[in-house]
Amino acid sequence: MHLIALAAGIVALIVIIIIMNRGTQRTGDIGSAPAPQPNVFAKPWRNGLAFISNGKLFYQAPGQELREVQSPHVRSVMERMERHQQLHGWKEGTAFARSFTGRDRHVSADAVGIQATSAQFVAHDRVLYFLRDDSFGGLFEYDLALDTEKRLIHKQHLSLEDLRLHPDGHRLLCAHHARNGAANIVVMDDDGSNYRELTGGDTVDTAPAWVPGQPDAILFQSSGLARNPAGYVLAQGPTSIQMADTAAGSLTVVLEDPRLDFLQPRVGANGYLYFIRRPYEAPRYGMENALTDALLFPFRLVRALLHYLNFFSLMYTRKPLITASGPAVQADLKDILIKGKRLDAEAALRAGVQINGVPSLVPASWQLICRSPQGEEHVLASHVASFDIASDDTILFSNGYGVFALDGANPPQVLLRDKLIADVIAAPAVASPEVEAQQ
Repeated sequence: MHLIALAAGIVALIVIIIIMNRGTQRTGDIGSAPAPQPNVFAKPWRNGLAFISNGKLFYQAPGQELREVQSPHVRSVMERMERHQQLHGWKEGTAFARSFTGRDRHVSADAVGIQATSAQFVAHDRVLYFLRDDSFGGLFEYDLALDTEKRLIHKQHLSLEDLRLHPDGHRLLCAHHARNGAANIVVMDDDGSNYRELTGGDTVDTAPAWVPGQPDAILFQSSGLARNPAGYVLAQGPTSIQMADTAAGSLTVVLEDPRLDFLQPRVGANGYLYFIRRPYEAPRYGMENALTDALLFPFRLVRALLHYLNFFSLMYTRKPLITASGPAVQADLKDILIKGKRLDAEAALRAGVQINGVPSLVPASWQLICRSPQGEEHVLASHVASFDIASDDTILFSNGYGVFALDGANPPQVLLRDKLIADVIAAPAVASPEVEAQQ
């Protein structure tokens, strides 16, 4: 009897160990990894990384604290605004300091309105980024070690995103956004010269990427626009992945599905295609929307009329009708735009979904996919808002509140935590002290 009880105990222990191993191998956020698996942490981690949050660029060097990359151009604009505030400070508390809405005009760092839209590393200590406001846009190169900035392009109504530097370091891909809502893929030299559009039409062509080993091939995501007779955009179609042959001037559809969006295509050194897949949500205007608009129409009409009268009161009497206008309007966490989708950050936090203890801003249906040249697809991670592939084939991704590195089938490793990470950018690896001593 004792032998039977001992054998039963050993069997039960083996079953418990098997169940525990299965539980640690699958976290609910990571699927089966393709072969060959990236050997992420076989050597010391020497890569820096950057990300964009609320229009600001942040950088973390290996083993150092996270810091904001403050553009000297933005600092000079802020200094000019501060001097203007000093000259016109006497207007505070008077009608001259109020806008037509009745609010006081405040000058702060956030009021500058210059935002970073994209960044790309030239070297581990030099980064390209694009800055824009309502009127101008510029491409800049910043030296992280010397705190110096070089202006490459600065034009009126220029809006560039999704910078991608060629491995040769001399050519740059990006997406140019027109004021009518369309976007085209653009190629130029790293100094801003030889600017040339590669795509056209009434589409939103963004997220371009070079294809290793194919100098004339470019991958990008594309979606069509639906407009009304007046030319206003009513809807945007599902996003597909296209390949452009710049030599032949042809386009080829790589992935397309009316039920899905395929975003941010990248080709790794192993020839595999990486992209984000999510469900396509067609715009709907149903009875619920119509009922809400009908109920709120009287209040919206009264509010518009009140502001209209307040404007004339300021113009002729220099006294506002609205005295309790409250603080200036700020960005609401309930209205976050990630990859063209508006997300409710508060609802996401209440849902409590986490990856290794980091809350997720995007749902599980946003998946990072790896597709082999034979067409086999594997889910690498869920809750993916953005990703990048480092020079050593490390895959970094963000769930909106943190940056993670993939290590094969193991749970993703947390590299940093922050709020509202829109895009993650991998920096080149820093040479080891032995290599730097030899150089």
